[in-house]
Amino acid sequence: MKQNKYDDAKFFSAYEKMLRSVKGLEGAGEWHEFKALIPDLQNKNVLDLGCGFGWHCRYAREQHASSVVGIDISERMLQKAREMTDDPYISYIKMPIEDIHFSDSSFDVVISSLAFHYIQSFEAICKKVHDCLKPGGTFLFSVEHPIFTSRNEQDWYYDEQGSRLHWPVDNYQAEGLRETVFLNENVFKYHRTLSTYMNNLIDAGFVVKTVREPIPSEEMLQSFPEMKDEFRRPMFLIISAEKISSNIF
Repeated sequence: MKQNKYDDAKFFSAYEKMLRSVKGLEGAGEWHEFKALIPDLQNKNVLDLGCGFGWHCRYAREQHASSVVGIDISERMLQKAREMTDDPYISYIKMPIEDIHFSDSSFDVVISSLAFHYIQSFEAICKKVHDCLKPGGTFLFSVEHPIFTSRNEQDWYYDEQGSRLHWPVDNYQAEGLRETVFLNENVFKYHRTLSTYMNNLIDAGFVVKTVREPIPSEEMLQSFPEMKDEFRRPMFLIISAEKISSNIF
């Protein structure tokens, strides 16, 4: 299932009002940890899967990447990205992530932010990314944490006064489709375990370099004290992996 909620006018309007949509990377609670894992991009060719408004694409060029390609299924997302981009070395392509097909060893770095939990087969994506990465290239991505996606009701348990009691986890080992609510709209996500993320990467020929379960920065906590609850359960998972260089054998 190739889901495109973002071209729905009502859904897109709500998404535009989110903090990360208004403030960009600095409005994303996980950005400080994602940013720390981005390799040196100078003179590198970069691919961004699920590029949205193009924040990561423009950041890559600010870091002197040679070229950046952003892929997204949503025309509304790409229209916004093009409006915010004035750079001939950034290309935006309307395409489902599942349909990418680039020549072998086309990119030095492939990144993706909060997109793969909308895609049925992470295994297939790993294989495609592995093919289009140069040996020694970096695959860096974030997803909603499996603890967050395990239930259809991706929400806290509350007491009678509306206070958050705890974050429930159930059906963790039952991977697959979750019908949930995001921005007051029904959306489909795909839950998979942490071990599946790791093993799909390993089986595709990657070496897992770093795994992060990010918490808000001190700056974010000062601006948004309610984010202290992010210490009670992981919301995001960030993994950095490297394509094994052929010259090591």
